[in-house]
Amino acid sequence: MSGVTRLQQISEQVVARFGAAHRTLGTAESLTGGMIASSVADVSGASAVLMGGVVSYDPRVKHEVLGVSRQVIDTVGVVSEPCARQMAEGARRVLKVDVAVSATGVAGPTGGTPQTPVGTVFLGVSSAAGTRVEECHFTGDRAQVRAQSAARALEMALEALE
Repeated sequence: MSGVTRLQQISEQVVARFGAAHRTLGTAESLTGGMIASSVADVSGASAVLMGGVVSYDPRVKHEVLGVSRQVIDTVGVVSEPCARQMAEGARRVLKVDVAVSATGVAGPTGGTPQTPVGTVFLGVSSAAGTRVEECHFTGDRAQVRAQSAARALEMALEALE
């Protein structure tokens, strides 16, 4: 199954299940550049579920809009567990949603390092139950890494709903 097909299927599940539960979703996206929110918006009925998203490609936006601390940005960096955590929590707060997901990582083909190779992605989800982050290592080209990141972030949103 292709990443896009999987992403479409998960997006449909998100709209159906969040809608049935009367819950709202928001996003904080870096490497996915709005793909998570866009894939949900592609589904009829999304307006009852998707409240908005912040595309925070630049560290300044991560800090000024989402509240990612300067210390995190300057020490461990934007491709990290603490950054994904603070992005998800910031999106939940700023967008006033029940569940917020975040994605930050290296989509490639450039930008990777030995410590953080291309395909390294940190995905966060924040809800009333707390915040958790997953470190993922996806393979494929830039589009595939981005689609896999978006799909897994939405799976995490569904898990947070349960």
